[in-house]
Amino acid sequence: MTAVNTTPAAEGKSSSAAGRARGRRGHDPHRTDQPLRIRIFGRNPLGWLFSAPYLIFVLVIFAYPLLFALYMSFFDYFFAAPGATVDRPFVGFDNYVNAFTDPAVWQSFRNVGVFLLINVPLTVALSLLLASGLNSIKRFRTFLRVSYYVPYVTASVAIIGVWLFLFNENGLVNQILGPLAPNPSWFANPTWAMPMIAIYVTWKQLGFYILLYLAALQNVPTELYESAATDGAGRIRQFFSVTVPGVRPATVLVLLLSTIVGANLFTEPYLLTGGGGPNGASTSPVLLIYQQGIQQGHPGYAAAIGIVLVIAVLIIAFLQNRFAGERDS
Repeated sequence: MTAVNTTPAAEGKSSSAAGRARGRRGHDPHRTDQPLRIRIFGRNPLGWLFSAPYLIFVLVIFAYPLLFALYMSFFDYFFAAPGATVDRPFVGFDNYVNAFTDPAVWQSFRNVGVFLLINVPLTVALSLLLASGLNSIKRFRTFLRVSYYVPYVTASVAIIGVWLFLFNENGLVNQILGPLAPNPSWFANPTWAMPMIAIYVTWKQLGFYILLYLAALQNVPTELYESAATDGAGRIRQFFSVTVPGVRPATVLVLLLSTIVGANLFTEPYLLTGGGGPNGASTSPVLLIYQQGIQQGHPGYAAAIGIVLVIAVLIIAFLQNRFAGERDS
């Protein structure tokens, strides 16, 4: 039989190893026997102090209005003077039933669906192509970047005035097209109103998404382009094999942001088509919420439409992240 070594040195080593193990366990941040303060705020609660302003902003600007809208949607709610006591009866899901059976609501969602089908692919494709071009040029790079960004920071009212001048019945575009111009004109045409709004928003927002892609392109290693060129890949092949996969996280972000912009469409149909015309062909859900809640005095019904819109955007965002998002290996 083999004797087990139980010398004092071995015992000392084993006891010191056990002590170190106990010491490591004592610093385990997930231990449940730690003080409640450390379990909630961590060992460095100063981080909560720095994040508190943004947390308060999210709670006040986003969380509270969303919860209050959810509350309103279950009542026959209407606005009253401050301090006035009025009866707001509980109606349950009646507002949601009315929203799902209202043709105007379905039309507004179809309109924004048309908008997203045009705007989102155009935004992703054009912003990535233009960002790749701006990233490769050497001369006038700053001038071109500023030029693309100027429409994004310019007031919508001013730019919409220019577009109305260009695309009205006697505008410059119709004069160039002559008999090929649509009748009625672009923003008064039920077929062309929403596609034209989608093109306008794509053009105006493009500068912002170009900057996102330019930032993402800085993180794509140049060695990948050199290796692809060594293997005989041309510019087009390098774009689809190196650039597109390299900026995939930015693409997911652009998809999400452009979808949110489309879901919140209000200013453009309100100003370009005179409030969703012709005959509701360019009415967006947010514009319909404004019309129902503010103009017609049905805020409970408008809140129900808003909750449905929020759920629809969350579903779309989940699907985008699920099928277009990058999975860490």
